Amino acid sequence: MTPIRILNIEILPLTRQQLLEQLSDGVLVTPNIDHLVRLQSDAEFLECYRKADWVVCDSRILYFCSKLLRRSLPEAIPGSSFFTSFYLYHAQNPDCRIFLLGAMDGVAHKAMERINSSVGRDIVVGAMSPSYGFDKKPEENAEIYRRINDSGANVVLVGVGAPKQEKWIMNHRHNMPGVRIWMALGATIDFEAGNISRAPRVMQKCGLEWFYRFLKEPRRLFRRYFIDDPRFFYFFARQLFSGR
Repeated sequence: MTPIRILNIEILPLTRQQLLEQLSDGVLVTPNIDHLVRLQSDAEFLECYRKADWVVCDSRILYFCSKLLRRSLPEAIPGSSFFTSFYLYHAQNPDCRIFLLGAMDGVAHKAMERINSSVGRDIVVGAMSPSYGFDKKPEENAEIYRRINDSGANVVLVGVGAPKQEKWIMNHRHNMPGVRIWMALGATIDFEAGNISRAPRVMQKCGLEWFYRFLKEPRRLFRRYFIDDPRFFYFFARQLFSGR
């Protein structure tokens, strides 16, 4: 499958169903506008993307922009909703055992309970909400390795925000050899716990989920959405006019 290049990354032109059927191992990352802006200046983050096995469009805005290229993406697959599709797809698969790593204290366990209740079995076998700055704490990282390894999980969702989650996966996954699938999926654990609500479907279809999230957390997200992220359109225009 030939990927589609947007700025300095290559995105796989997959549908949700194709991804569900094909994802059996590797690292999944889901670029959005904010990621693409960060990828222009963060070399380590870019290297994580280039090492990832599955780079799948998370953003309806990226999906719409791809229509201006010679080849376009078939659809956007938001990571938060894809994860729900993933565990429902594997609901009756006893070889799918998930660990949740991320969110605030107690939230990951709440998400675990809700997911297991909806699936009807313990598909999520462990959960942990790490402390702030955990990625710089060797002792806490050792505890994470132990808990994931002891749980028997072979799928790990890391939801601690980009680019920390992607960097942590690439730098630490070798310590958890039993894990086949790694997913870097931002606020997904909060969604699954019910702490954050998804935007209304009409806003999702129009590419306005970002605006819904801004309305929920305007002080935290103002700079991202109105100062940093608009630079994407300048970079993308340069790509269009350069013919690359």
